[in-house]
Amino acid sequence: MRILLIRHGQPHIALRPRTSHAGFAEYIDAYEEAGLSPSNLPPEEVRDLMKELDHVYTSGRPRSHQSAAALAPHAELIADPLFAEAPLASPPIPLLNMRVPKWAVMSRILWHAGFHPEIENPRAAAKRAVQAADILIARARKSGITALVAHGYFNWMIGRVLVKRGLTRTGSHQARYWNTVIYESKDD
Repeated sequence: MRILLIRHGQPHIALRPRTSHAGFAEYIDAYEEAGLSPSNLPPEEVRDLMKELDHVYTSGRPRSHQSAAALAPHAELIADPLFAEAPLASPPIPLLNMRVPKWAVMSRILWHAGFHPEIENPRAAAKRAVQAADILIARARKSGITALVAHGYFNWMIGRVLVKRGLTRTGSHQARYWNTVIYESKDD
């Protein structure tokens, strides 16, 4: 049994603008709606991993759906909002101007510390990760292999569940576009 967790390709949006907390809130929304950058093609080695698949799961967000289509144009794409990224909220810190990646790190730390106004909290996201892992395991048991093209942090959350279920991991979750981590079980 083999499960591939793949982070989407680079979205078609500026990646490191400097902004305020209000600008970061707008950026979060724009990033969620951004499609795949036309200049960011998937690596050949990742496309090779996808050749034998007849289906690929995706969150349905434009960047993940388009990334899955670029990786496996022959496969059925199964979009499910269950696989969406664990959300971020912009912390209202006036007078602070930072690059978007720093806002994202601060926001994720604060999310875990309890700052999640009107968005999914970490406990709910963890439950969703368990549900996602259940779907992927069931499909991999049926067909031998499955793949999810989704989002970096939520893929990491799913990966933690897969390891707890006894699967072994090849690769590591990184904040790189097209990052691919393989989980396998020899028992199923």
